[in-house]
Amino acid sequence: MPASHALSVRGTAVQMLQDGSGPPLLFLHGAGGAGRWLAFQERLAKDFTVYFPSHPGHGGSPAAEWIEHISDLAFHYLDLLDQLGLARAHLVGASFGGWIAAEMATMAPRALKRLVLAGAMGIKPEHGEITDQALLSYIDYARRGFADQAAFDRIYGAEPLTSQLEQWDLNREMTFRIAWKPYMHNQTLPHLLGGLATSTLIVWGRDDRIVPLECGERYAKVLARARLQVIDGAGHCVEMEKPGEMATLVSGFLTEA
Repeated sequence: MPASHALSVRGTAVQMLQDGSGPPLLFLHGAGGAGRWLAFQERLAKDFTVYFPSHPGHGGSPAAEWIEHISDLAFHYLDLLDQLGLARAHLVGASFGGWIAAEMATMAPRALKRLVLAGAMGIKPEHGEITDQALLSYIDYARRGFADQAAFDRIYGAEPLTSQLEQWDLNREMTFRIAWKPYMHNQTLPHLLGGLATSTLIVWGRDDRIVPLECGERYAKVLARARLQVIDGAGHCVEMEKPGEMATLVSGFLTEA
């Protein structure tokens, strides 16, 4: 079982799970994935020391009034790395957490060893669109993240608990505060990523109905040292839906010469 830590990062309270041994790896969750240590994290902890904080306003971490933009979250996590004394850590971000990770990489590339972006938001598609969660109920949006609804049921239950619905409500409030206009992207991010030399793995579910595969292709195009891996039979929450396949890809990438 992972250890749970209550931290204060420059006065901002953070709840964090930690387990494993080996090189440090910071995992940043999607908007709905706070505080759940699942099979993906368990697999990674066999090869890495996994640090898994909850974003402010998500899971066990209370909201922070000063956080109003995605760049604020990026600076927050760079401060966390510094406080933990983690130099050259691997960074893995999923969905909303992938966007934060991408922003961090543009700000402090030397603080990171390798970067993994899974279904990352942050780049606007040229043809499709990122699903607007304001148009869906909490549960419908969460289910939309899975290609196989049985995988959703295994994690959240066929009828999610009221406490889970309430948490999704709080998560959505914080997400809108940070990423409403423009919705779930930063127009300058593709230009900033163009100068990034960090080796990057981009992972996407073939059946992602939240963030189009086109966004993964755009990430791969603008990043100088990136490759795109598409996982069949997976939706947006690829690390939850295909944890074994995802963990194998990530571990192989992070340990290759």
